[in-house]
Amino acid sequence: MESNNISGSKTVSRAAMLICMTRSRDEERVLKESLASEAVRAAAVDYGGEFVTSITRIVERAVVAAKREGVISASEYREEGAVAGAAREALSQINNKAIGLNVGGKVGVARSGNNIAVAVFFGIGLLHLNEVAVGLGHRAI
Repeated sequence: MESNNISGSKTVSRAAMLICMTRSRDEERVLKESLASEAVRAAAVDYGGEFVTSITRIVERAVVAAKREGVISASEYREEGAVAGAAREALSQINNKAIGLNVGGKVGVARSGNNIAVAVFFGIGLLHLNEVAVGLGHRAI
């Protein structure tokens, strides 16, 4: 698989969406193993809280999860920036639905070669009155 072309972009974007939609840590672990066989590294982190005040924390959690799981290097600032930028892009796609409300769900990060994607899969709303939204951001290093 050539990781510098559109195929690599689609592969990591799909992987990020899949990992953020897993229902359990066990399902997440199995998916990570499957993705690893395709030369894709992935990480996921749960999040819940008020959207506007949490944007920075969600971005930070995406970067920390990517470092913790070896998706990005702990010493490469450009890789941290790529994850942060992709996370902000994904969050901007759900901004109109989420402003002023609570969100809860998962953030997924995937990488293959120079391609990094971040996906968010959130329930948005109050109590049991939820919308569901997804967002996806991609960066090439």
